[in-house]
Amino acid sequence: MSLTRREFLRTASALGAAAAWAHRVPERSGVWWTERRDLFPQGVASGDPGPDGVILWTRRAGAERPMPLTVEVASDAAFRRIVATTRVTARPEHDGTVRVLVGGLAPASEYWYRFTDPDGAGSRVGRTITAPAAGDPRPVRFAFVSCQDVTLGACNAYRRMIHEDERAASGERLAFVLHLGDFIYEVVNYPEDSPTRYDRTVREVFRYPRGEKIRDFHVPVDLADYRTVWRAYLEDPDLQDARARFPFVPMWDNHEFSWNGWQSLQNFGAGNVPAQTRKVAANQAWWEYQPARIAAPASLERFEAPRVVNAPVTRFDEHGLGQEPNNLLAIGSLTAYRALRFGRHLELFVTDQHSFRSEEPTGRPEATAFSSPDFPGLVPEEAMAILDAGRTWDGGRPPATIRHGDRDVPNFRRDEPPQTILGARQRAWFLERLRRSRATWKVWGNSTGVLDWRADPQHLPPGLTKPWPGAGYAGFGGGDHSAAYVERAAIYDVVARERITGFACVAGDRHSFWAGTMAKALPPARFEPVGVAFITGSISAPGLVEAYEHRFSKAHPLRALFLADRADGGRPEATINLLLRHGARACLEYAARHDLTRARALSNPDNAPHLAFVDMGGHGYATVRVDGEAIESEFVCIPRPIVRSTTADGGPLRYRVTHRATLWKPGDRPHLEQRVLEGDPGLGA
Repeated sequence: MSLTRREFLRTASALGAAAAWAHRVPERSGVWWTERRDLFPQGVASGDPGPDGVILWTRRAGAERPMPLTVEVASDAAFRRIVATTRVTARPEHDGTVRVLVGGLAPASEYWYRFTDPDGAGSRVGRTITAPAAGDPRPVRFAFVSCQDVTLGACNAYRRMIHEDERAASGERLAFVLHLGDFIYEVVNYPEDSPTRYDRTVREVFRYPRGEKIRDFHVPVDLADYRTVWRAYLEDPDLQDARARFPFVPMWDNHEFSWNGWQSLQNFGAGNVPAQTRKVAANQAWWEYQPARIAAPASLERFEAPRVVNAPVTRFDEHGLGQEPNNLLAIGSLTAYRALRFGRHLELFVTDQHSFRSEEPTGRPEATAFSSPDFPGLVPEEAMAILDAGRTWDGGRPPATIRHGDRDVPNFRRDEPPQTILGARQRAWFLERLRRSRATWKVWGNSTGVLDWRADPQHLPPGLTKPWPGAGYAGFGGGDHSAAYVERAAIYDVVARERITGFACVAGDRHSFWAGTMAKALPPARFEPVGVAFITGSISAPGLVEAYEHRFSKAHPLRALFLADRADGGRPEATINLLLRHGARACLEYAARHDLTRARALSNPDNAPHLAFVDMGGHGYATVRVDGEAIESEFVCIPRPIVRSTTADGGPLRYRVTHRATLWKPGDRPHLEQRVLEGDPGLGA
């Protein structure tokens, strides 16, 4: 339903945004505007579009005292038909950034906007689109992206996205871009410490005013540091162009706060360190630089940062939430999970995977007993499941020890609650919104993946290496819902019990493309999919395959499970794609003969019945199109983005692949159909 003007103003105040209400009759601009991008070096952006409004954003550099800006919204690119205008103040206490909530706009409509200072110096012009009304039956198409590291790569994917969108039919253009986190990378190498990483030359894009050096990398320590990295990232021309063309729906992942951070704790390999002041600073910088309809303890146009100190977090509740008051204040300084509706067919639920999560079990020092250089990266699946469940394992009868090869490893989780990623309150909100949704497609925007990645080292031929110490399959450690078995089962059980159809997940974080179906368990347990899931490759951040190419020993007896070397000495092929989808024997066959047909003939059907596609070396972006009949995701994969492309289209494509699922009936299993439209996905398809 459309908001009244009074309701709209209350909403703007709650979001910490200035407000502009559309005129009934368009007007001509009365503002003298001359584009001065040097004074607005981070460009413009819009976010979280609704059917009658959107949030607009910019930053005026050099605002050392409060500076009034005029924002204009027009229904034409020439600004002859101004439909909304207001004044907003760029304040030094918010680094010159402004956020304006514009209301009273028409649904599913294109608008242009700009900001102008008192001297007539103006920002670049931005374009935005409002969401369709709730009953609109037309299809909706959007892109989802994640993981852009501008110090190590180029944002060529955005140039490709813009190029294709400009040439698309009007009904097939993108309605918005869902950014699933790692918008920035707070962990940065300086060239003198690490001049290269994998295939990349480290670029000096910024330096922290203060910062903290840990081994050979640097991290931010205060608000000025976090603002520094945001400003630097938003000067990237392709990223800035994308934000000027599309409304974004943003959510953070881990790097917006801290690499291995959870709640308000940091961990750089030497245990958990309280970092409440840094969490608040990270949240404030995110709020200042991302236009989103998020709840903050803010007054109009201001972020009211709570006063916190870095205090040890030692007491946790039954859901793993740290009860130390500064921890609760820090993570409560910004609440970003939310739902957005786009027409009849799409409701989007965007969740936060880091602020409320409990400690990840396999990342704890005690869990290293389950890892071995003989089986790099692999952890017995049964150990992961026991550790995840904590005291709830086997109906409340967790073992005191876990068998691992010929050893009994202490079960350090036997007296602790099951792992949660969403936290109790957010999970309850998510499930309630899922139950209530009447959209055809209920899409979960999860910054981290939900599809299991596992291997079958129990099927390795004898004598190749040491015996696998697990009883069955192997996982690759935790961190997302692929190993949060208890929590995901609770979610999927609700989907099944409530007979919810059209359940889908889009995710990022893995720096790789995946397509498959969501199920709480894989064989030998019952495999019962309840939805479909898609994961996008990174915009520019290096992935696992690139790391393996540089770090995986050629002498290791299991190299063939991860990489297949070429006779011509060229770049090795990523057999990890086969390992994840088809199992170990398929990898060994392919590495020996490079015959994909023969390799697939040795596929283990129980290893990954949930997977339709995986490419661990893929970069680019993905799109989703929904209508009343089907959901379709397209993977647009580009070559490794080491340097910025010089062409208008962002450079060549590696491949374009789609996966489509027709809407299934309650009780039926979802099914994906794959089509390779362009290029060659190699060992991924």
